[in-house]
Amino acid sequence: MFRLAGTRSAAKSSATYGEGDMSRIGKKPVAVPSGVKAAVAGNIITIEGKLGKLTYAFDKNFKVEVKDNVVSVVRPSDGKQDKATHGLIRSLVHNMIIGVTEGYKKDLEITGVGFKAAVQGKVLNITLSYTHPINFNIPEGVSIETPKPTQIMIKGIDKAKVGEAASKIRDYYRPEPYKGKGIKYVGEHVRRKAGKAVAGAGAGA
Repeated sequence: MFRLAGTRSAAKSSATYGEGDMSRIGKKPVAVPSGVKAAVAGNIITIEGKLGKLTYAFDKNFKVEVKDNVVSVVRPSDGKQDKATHGLIRSLVHNMIIGVTEGYKKDLEITGVGFKAAVQGKVLNITLSYTHPINFNIPEGVSIETPKPTQIMIKGIDKAKVGEAASKIRDYYRPEPYKGKGIKYVGEHVRRKAGKAVAGAGAGA
C-alpha cells in the first residue's frame, strides 16, 4: 500500500512550522520497524527495507544514533536554526522509513479533448494542446504508470522525488479555471471562474 506523497519538500514544509514545533518534532525518536535496517556512518544514515534502500547526508554538526531499533537525533545547540534543522532531519528519517516499507505515490488526472498520456519505456509521452507531444524522462528511482490515457500514477520510495516528478508533470499544463482543462492532482479542487461571455451576460442582466 503506497502512501500519498506531498508536493512540497520537507525543507519547504518546515518553514510552515514554528520554532517550537520543529524542536518538538526533532526530539521525537523514530521507531525502526521489523524488517528495516538503519545504520549511521559518519554523517550518512542508510535505511533499507523490503522496497529498497535510501541514504541521507545530514548536517555534520548533528548526531544521529541508532540504538535498540530507534533512531534519535541530537542537535548541537538550542539556536533557532539548529532547532529547525533538528526537526527537518528527524522528519526526513521518518519519511525514509515509510518509503522503504510502504512507498509513496501521487496520482494525476488529465482533462481536455485530445489530452492524454502513455508510458513508452523510460519516457512519459504527454499529448496536450501543443504542436508536439511532451516527452518527460522518468527519473531514476521513480516509476510511472498510465492505467488510462487520462490517469498518471507516480510511485517510488523517495517522497521528495515522487512529489517533484508529479509537480513537474502538472506544470506542463496547470488546470485552468474556466473549462478545467489541464493536469491536476487527484482530489485537487480547482476554483472555477465564469467565462468572459457568461460574465458579460451576467453584468448586463
